[in-house]
Amino acid sequence: MLGFSDGTKDGGYLTANWSIYIAKEELTRISQEYGVRVIFFDGRGGPSARGGGRSHQFYASMGKNISNDEIQLTIQGQTISSNFGTRDAARFNIEQLIHSGISTSLFLDGDQATLTIHEKELLQELSDESYRAFSILKENPDFLEYLNFASPLRYYAETNIGSRPSARKNGKLNLKDLRAVPYVGAWSQLKQNIPGYYGVGIAFERMEAEGKWEEVVSLYKHSLFFKTLLDNCEMAMSKCFFPLTAYLSTHPIYGKLWNEFYQEFERTKRYILMLTQKSELIAEGNVGQLSIKMRQHIELPLITIQQYALASLREQTNADSDRTHVLEKMVIRCSFGIINAERNSA
Repeated sequence: MLGFSDGTKDGGYLTANWSIYIAKEELTRISQEYGVRVIFFDGRGGPSARGGGRSHQFYASMGKNISNDEIQLTIQGQTISSNFGTRDAARFNIEQLIHSGISTSLFLDGDQATLTIHEKELLQELSDESYRAFSILKENPDFLEYLNFASPLRYYAETNIGSRPSARKNGKLNLKDLRAVPYVGAWSQLKQNIPGYYGVGIAFERMEAEGKWEEVVSLYKHSLFFKTLLDNCEMAMSKCFFPLTAYLSTHPIYGKLWNEFYQEFERTKRYILMLTQKSELIAEGNVGQLSIKMRQHIELPLITIQQYALASLREQTNADSDRTHVLEKMVIRCSFGIINAERNSA
């Protein structure tokens, strides 16, 4: 089993996805060398920041160097109902998975889905630069404190929407023990989705500075894996709404972090639009964009109420007052609605 859940916490979006890809390729090579049949079991539930996103494109982009004799995947509970909860939805999604498993062999040229040596080297450079940027971020002592301060993270355990407890151990919050569902979900309820793009723009900026931008453009045009990677990144970014938390931009402790997040969002957006030759994230009229806009009519009012409740709780001096309990219920009930509207926690 190759799971993404903790990958974006450890190494950021690009590195998590690239590491899984090269692990699959190497395991396929070794299994073929020794005559062993390898079957990969993927964690594909939820948002792209937890390894989710468009499963059909994901499998179709794996290339001929990765075994695809059989597909096994695990899907988070809240995604099962939306993808397989009705007969029509189940039929559509199962057909998509079956098609993705054979499309590389039947419909695609080998060089379109299978990465060349040069393309792998370029992806490794992008991954390395992204990993350096994310490592600096996660080592910032205010990083998790910011998330705990601004988001409903500490209330996740009470909503009972994660498949496991929010953290592996009690005590001071740290990335190692924090579960992926509350981690990614808390970022999504801030409408910042940091695990879905942070480090991508910084990596692109480095490639451009080194005169390698045209190589990145060529990689996007010819690699289905890289295009799928950025399509999912684009989807995560399209669900962001930084005006919600703009009040934090001048905060004496967390203002610097908020501005770093926003700058990386704008940087990544600029480079993705350069690659896709579009004027906005996800083309106008696209089914995905229409779906996101429809959900945001529900989400944004709830998230605004939730931010009001969280800000009010930070001002409360009596942790056991009736007002405190009412505000906490507002945070939790809003979380239910936001999760249901988003369907997959991002």
